[in-house]
Amino acid sequence: MNRPLQLFPAPAAAKAAPEPPPAARPPARSVAAVLADSQVEEVLAELDRDLVGLAPVKARIRDIAALLVMDRLRANLGLATQPPSLHMSFTGNPGTGKTTVAMRMAQILHRLGYVRKGHLVAVTRDDLVGQYIGHTAPKTKEVLKKAMGGVLFIDEAYYLYRPENERDYGQEAIEILLQVMENQRDDLVVILAGYADRMETFFRSNPGMSSRIAHHLDFPDYQPEELMAIAGKMLAAQNYHLGEGGEEALARYIGLRIQQPHFANARSVRNALDRARLRQASRLFADRERELTAEDLTTIAAEDILASRLFAAA
Repeated sequence: MNRPLQLFPAPAAAKAAPEPPPAARPPARSVAAVLADSQVEEVLAELDRDLVGLAPVKARIRDIAALLVMDRLRANLGLATQPPSLHMSFTGNPGTGKTTVAMRMAQILHRLGYVRKGHLVAVTRDDLVGQYIGHTAPKTKEVLKKAMGGVLFIDEAYYLYRPENERDYGQEAIEILLQVMENQRDDLVVILAGYADRMETFFRSNPGMSSRIAHHLDFPDYQPEELMAIAGKMLAAQNYHLGEGGEEALARYIGLRIQQPHFANARSVRNALDRARLRQASRLFADRERELTAEDLTTIAAEDILASRLFAAA
């Protein structure tokens, strides 16, 4: 809950204003033409390439992109159209890719002309709710100001609502959010995220918020083989690889870690690899006279993983 506000700027390509079309060029009349103009297909391809699994989520994102493309084609033909409601709810356990998908969604919305900038502002309750009278409104409005033209991602959104504390100011933030979500929905998309059961309770207690959410996406936990694939991507991105017996050791680790409390999917895998790198560094550091090769420095050995206290407790 104490994670500070995070601003994810739109990629350079997304931030750059599109070149005006030639005067004689007619508006797009086909899906292919809209995709070529907006380059949305590139974002969808990145989503498939960069994120392991999440097939239902990817399918829903494609559905939303298809809706937006159709809306643009209708506008090009002069058909009466009203901008669709795009506020969303992302539910699932930690480490299932919700923030990453939100960033890709911001790019899609920008490239199709639904938001001006395509950036993502990620916040929690602490960024929106003050601790005394008169403090919440300016905090919330300042966050909204930073998010305008893009996507506001509120993690663990249910913490905004604390009915057991009559002196809590979260309801004030909710009321401001509701007003902006309705009146400025053409310039801001809000994504509420958190555990599925708590989000359900939050929406039941705040029907006004529930009525403004058009798209509900559930992020499933990763399967062990998907977590192994994620680990491979993480290692490759940092120019590491697993040595002999390393894959078996990591698979055993993941099988044990899934059963432990506070398992956080890809986040837990990343933490495990960070600790393995630490053990690798300590192992190599201890042999000070040895001349190290690139292979030494890029290999995570099985022993670097098996040294985890998780195996001792098993």
